[in-house]
Amino acid sequence: MKKLNIYDIGGDIVKEDERYIVRDNKSLNNLIVSSTDLKPNKNTTGHKHPRQEEVYYFLRGTGKMELDNDLIDVTVGDVILIEDNVFHKVYAGNEGLYFLCVFDGKRNH
Repeated sequence: MKKLNIYDIGGDIVKEDERYIVRDNKSLNNLIVSSTDLKPNKNTTGHKHPRQEEVYYFLRGTGKMELDNDLIDVTVGDVILIEDNVFHKVYAGNEGLYFLCVFDGKRNH
């Protein structure tokens, strides 16, 4: 068992640019816990994963999430369950957006 702080999950920075900082904690055998600190009015790169599901948990800020052809509002406390092969992209509002994602670590991302 390993206890993490939800705002500092540890792990390694895997992406960092003018849009965001993405950190992956790979300490489990099968799952990765990933945090994204998305800067104000920026967005993630949209993508989808065949045969892979994801869970997004929003912890700070507000924004929108694109799921295939739907655009939904997201805010603190929202949990989004993403089915396999669904295109997803996150857009931060004026104050930015911080969220966690849990996914199968054996996939090709």
